[in-house]
Amino acid sequence: MCGIAGGWWPQPAFAQTQLPLALHAMRYRGPDDQGFELYPFNPAVVALGQVRLSIIDLSAAGHQPMHSRDGRWAIVFNGEIYNYRELRTELRTLGHSFASDTDTEVLLTAWVQWGQACLPRLAGMFAFVVLDKQTATLTCVRDAFGIKPFFYSAQTGCSFRFASELPALLQLLPSKPALNWQRSYDYLVHGDYDSTPDTFYAGVQHLPPGHWLSVNLANGQPTIPQRWWLPSITERPGWKFDDAVQQVRDQFLQNIRLHLRSDVPLGAALSGGIDSSAVVCAMRHVEPDLPIHTFSYIASGSSVSEEHWVDRVNAHVGAIAHKVVVTPQELARDLDDMIRAQGEPFGSTSIYAQYRVFQLAKENGITVTLDGQGADEMLAGYSGYPGQRLRSMVETGQWGNAWEFWNEWAQWPGRNRMLAAKHLASEITQGGLYALLRRIYGRNPVPPWMQAGPLIAEKVRLQVPRQRPVGHAAGRRVMAELALALTRRGLPGLLRHGDRNSMRFSVESRVPFLTTDMVNLLLSMPEDYLISNRGETKHVFRAALRGIAPDDVLNRRDKIGFETPEKAWLLSMVPTVTEWLRADLKLPFFDQAKVLQEFEQIVVGKKPFSWQVWRWVNFCRWYAQVN
Repeated sequence: MCGIAGGWWPQPAFAQTQLPLALHAMRYRGPDDQGFELYPFNPAVVALGQVRLSIIDLSAAGHQPMHSRDGRWAIVFNGEIYNYRELRTELRTLGHSFASDTDTEVLLTAWVQWGQACLPRLAGMFAFVVLDKQTATLTCVRDAFGIKPFFYSAQTGCSFRFASELPALLQLLPSKPALNWQRSYDYLVHGDYDSTPDTFYAGVQHLPPGHWLSVNLANGQPTIPQRWWLPSITERPGWKFDDAVQQVRDQFLQNIRLHLRSDVPLGAALSGGIDSSAVVCAMRHVEPDLPIHTFSYIASGSSVSEEHWVDRVNAHVGAIAHKVVVTPQELARDLDDMIRAQGEPFGSTSIYAQYRVFQLAKENGITVTLDGQGADEMLAGYSGYPGQRLRSMVETGQWGNAWEFWNEWAQWPGRNRMLAAKHLASEITQGGLYALLRRIYGRNPVPPWMQAGPLIAEKVRLQVPRQRPVGHAAGRRVMAELALALTRRGLPGLLRHGDRNSMRFSVESRVPFLTTDMVNLLLSMPEDYLISNRGETKHVFRAALRGIAPDDVLNRRDKIGFETPEKAWLLSMVPTVTEWLRADLKLPFFDQAKVLQEFEQIVVGKKPFSWQVWRWVNFCRWYAQVN
């Protein structure tokens, strides 16, 4: 687990000066070692750098950049290859030898042996760059789900720069990039972020999940990113539910075994929900004698507190429990540091609770944690995607099942028949009709505190940044939506939060649900295996964990998620929030006077509280910080 940076420069002196600054900007990602090298490609230069958090083989043999024995190849790598032992055994049979026990050396050797064909063989999370001196190319790769970050900026014939984090990348650019107005609008008005390759900086992008690109070192020109993995939603014939349960159980336990490989102490982030509880219970199942440290945020005294379930799981596995309770004053104290760590605006104060969980792990000597992230997006969690499920049933003529599902789904906490109907209406409408429905629900594309004129002048699209599944999906609408959520909308933002928060405290966060084998298995099943006709989410997974996790945990019908009492926090520090919103941003599209007026109306109860308040706060603090 590390941070990487580098690129192609026509001026070698600039690379020599700026690369150490970039590595320093993300030193928390790799406090154990640092290295960089310059490779001349006359008249330009390629620079590769890395800061290392030692997890596998803690010796100096893991120093990067790492080179092949013949000197042709060099690599900088951020992440973990969990099946490196199996790959190393296979590569040895092909004649390769190894000088270390690192997964980096295995990855480099796999690239030498198979090239891009090695990528589907990798079980892990990764962003890496391989230099091929013979072909004068630089290949940049990101893992299937985008668990590990990769930012880059390219100017034709001038430069190509990359880094694991935006503050590091900014150190490599000749000047600070302008604000991306489109991303700012999408976030402020619609709460959308991390759903496209674009960042909040104009001309700066991230490599999409499951993609690679190549840079021609003759001119520094990158190719268009190419996809190397996309989940398939085709249903495999001949499924039987009991067989599906066993396959899910076997695959999940195998994932856990691989993710427990570590040469440093590890633990788990435990929220109390089904997903993180399953991870902790599976850790105990596969390693009966393993000391398990869990780290939990507790919303003390709040209706969203899951302390009861945290205690239940800790008692079940005999874990050593660590808990943190957060106050609004602590949020105010740490806000700027968290925003700096995240690099861009984000969704809610729940990210601060996560920030504190990783801080707690660091304080207790834990370097690796396992987390339940990604389960909702592959198991039809959250509210169970009722619009897509109903549409699939109607398209396949299952009218009776659709009626049963509509009624049964509505019996679960926080649901009702009208809500299911709204989800279905949203699913089947698009274009102007979809925009009309949003207006009916009070979702104005240009709220009073935004100035439409400047946005229109800059050609900002004043509409919801809605992404829809592509390709044939009739009767497989849930699976198509899950495939989209796993790669483009939803999960990428959640993974960004986890990566930046964990690395801020030099902790490696592992997500054992997220393997391509697990996704390929689940998305090949009938849809009712994931969301049953009785409205039960994660249907096959709950069955698969029987005997591993407690039944009362698996039988939970509520879905709290990782939530904080955001309204209570922000309204308890009105003077501080007001001061944050008064920051002198000088942005022509953002009317701060009207923002302050609306916030005052929320404070006195004339308008309802919404997540919009946090977006204002987050955006104002972030923009003030980076300007």
